[in-house]
Amino acid sequence: MTEGSDHLATCACGTLRIAANGEPDVVSVCNCTLCQRRTGSAFGVGVYYPRERVRAVAGVYKAFTRAAEAGRQVGNRFCPECGTTVYWTIDLRPQHFGIALGAFADPGFVRPARIVWAQHQFDWVRFADDLPVFPRSAS
Repeated sequence: MTEGSDHLATCACGTLRIAANGEPDVVSVCNCTLCQRRTGSAFGVGVYYPRERVRAVAGVYKAFTRAAEAGRQVGNRFCPECGTTVYWTIDLRPQHFGIALGAFADPGFVRPARIVWAQHQFDWVRFADDLPVFPRSAS
């Protein structure tokens, strides 16, 4: 991944797309129960880009806003056709878009920088030992 390159994230059917430029500011593995429910998996991985480096959002989406810790809001955007959550906004990071790592469909794209909400991590899940772990949010 090189600075100045666009990275395209799409839903499963390809209808909803978002392109981001360069390296993300942060990548977090989130083990919170709401991300578990959003993904249908044991955790979610969010790639956070500053809004000014998000080049394009294309396609129709539906939005679902939910409460997060301390009354903050998370606004998920998902494809109404296939149901894939592609990106979101969060009050905690108002200048960023969060993009689902799996929507990039590139296993060499980026590595997480930290693990958050580890208090809800499934006991059989293991991550690299060098990643910082936070029992709750890293803020």
